[in-house]
Amino acid sequence: MKNTKLVTMHFRFLIIISVAFSLLLLISLRHLQAAGTKAGPNNDDTSRTPVLIELFTSEGCSSCPPADALLERLDRSQPARDADLIVLSEHVDYWNDIGWRDPYSSHEYSERQSAYASHFGLSSIYTPQMVVDGHFEFVGSDERRAAQAIENATKGAKTPVTISSIHLSGDHTVVLHLETGPLPSSFAGDYAEVLIATADDMDESHVSRGENAGRTLKHVAVLRNLIQVGKVSRTDKFSQDVSVYLSKLDPRNIRLVAIVQEPMAGRVWGVESAKLSN
Repeated sequence: MKNTKLVTMHFRFLIIISVAFSLLLLISLRHLQAAGTKAGPNNDDTSRTPVLIELFTSEGCSSCPPADALLERLDRSQPARDADLIVLSEHVDYWNDIGWRDPYSSHEYSERQSAYASHFGLSSIYTPQMVVDGHFEFVGSDERRAAQAIENATKGAKTPVTISSIHLSGDHTVVLHLETGPLPSSFAGDYAEVLIATADDMDESHVSRGENAGRTLKHVAVLRNLIQVGKVSRTDKFSQDVSVYLSKLDPRNIRLVAIVQEPMAGRVWGVESAKLSN
């Protein structure tokens, strides 16, 4: 009898231990799942560093479509865990006399690229070129270099930028409130420029001539206008209502990007993007 009681007690003890272990395991799994959800790259935007990616491209350049596709993937999939990628496609005009005139090109963006070339110590400009935060440059279709540059860009101090109270005034003017914090203490200059970019959300062209003849090319965040609206320093923030004239642009197909950048296309210290609410 005594042995039977001991076996029964031992069996009950094993059941209790098993149930307790199962409960502990279940609690641990739930904690891990919760932590994984909080740490997911798309679930906590406040912990992700905004990073500006500019692509200098042209529809007249046969090497550019792969870079255009990479920019679109970075924008759509947001693959960097710690970065909120804000992209701009800037179409230069120096390919326009080689068979096809890029309808989105502007000499202003060729000049911006030339300013970057001076900043990086390059002897010439080229397409496709990708520039990350005004601080890293490389061939625009190089996905590995893009990943490295984005990772490095998340490590530096940034100025917070917010865009709010966006609304359409009349048919062709967007009004918004733009605010930035002061520049980080690591900023060495006197001031940075506060810029507003207006970009088409998506565009598409059927190219009939030139190196890309016969191709249908798609673009994301195509820059259409870039203006300076103010300045910011290490001691003063920027806070102001800003009006952006859209000309003939479709308000339903625009992105607004605010950029805090050193003069002459220098380093980017802050960036934010927004769309006009319907």
